[in-house]
Amino acid sequence: MSAQGSKKVIYAALAGNSLIALTKYAAAAFTGSSAMLSEAVHSTVDTGNQLLLLHGLRRARRPADREHPFGYGMELYFWTFIVAILIFALGAGVSIYEGVQKVIEPHPFSDPHVNFIVLGLAIVFEGGSFWVAWKEFGRRKGDLGTLQAVRRSKDPATFTVLFEDTAALLGLLVALAGIGLGVTLDMPVLDGVASLVIGAILALTAVFLAIECKGLLIGEAAAPEVVEGIEKLLKAEPGIVHINELLTLHFGPRDVLLTLSLDFSNDLTAEEVERLISRLEERIRTAYPQISRVFIEAQSWLGHIRARDRHPAEG
Repeated sequence: MSAQGSKKVIYAALAGNSLIALTKYAAAAFTGSSAMLSEAVHSTVDTGNQLLLLHGLRRARRPADREHPFGYGMELYFWTFIVAILIFALGAGVSIYEGVQKVIEPHPFSDPHVNFIVLGLAIVFEGGSFWVAWKEFGRRKGDLGTLQAVRRSKDPATFTVLFEDTAALLGLLVALAGIGLGVTLDMPVLDGVASLVIGAILALTAVFLAIECKGLLIGEAAAPEVVEGIEKLLKAEPGIVHINELLTLHFGPRDVLLTLSLDFSNDLTAEEVERLISRLEERIRTAYPQISRVFIEAQSWLGHIRARDRHPAEG
């Protein structure tokens, strides 16, 4: 997923959530609906989240320096993790608090028709934002299922907006049902129940995003097809006797570190090994542009085994 594609998704969500939040606050103040206030807070949190994602994208583009020799790509993962925390603490927290208050002390709506109009418009706007995010996400997921594509994605900006919009649409439908049933059955307590359900939806969304971002922050390998493609490329080289080790690590959505330990043929001279390494690096970078750094170590298979046995990885 390109940075430009991610920005388009975020800008679409930012524009929609900003307008929706203002409208929801006005409707909540006019009608006294707890579910509407929860939805207003939800939209406000989403607006702040989009600003944080844009900030993360900007920070991640900074070039490498002496203190950060591998660049700042992981800043995007950090700010996405902050987004998950905000969804949980502010979005879910305020919604659950408002829901509890309304369940304990229910009070009738002053004019529920305003809520219905605002919620209907919000569904249209959120639906538009969701469609932009879904189309952009669909370009990358291919034949993979949605959940599998999210698990394998290294670009959190797009799938964060996608899941925010999904949670927003579900929340709007819950608010619409809660207010509608509350008015129809003359049970304003259902407005509070709707707010509690919205809080639960946001909490689950936040937990899911936090789990995904944790994996990216810890460090995830490149996609299996990339690793398999590199292995195939290496095995096609007659000068390589054995692939001792192949490790990859994402420092950003399109910033991958590749380290190789290779056992070269004893028939090759030192100069020929140097030329082969340069050719390998060029072929790998051409085939997989997301690989920004390649480190290749020349080492015999037996030497690699001995070194591995002397210094086993802690686990």
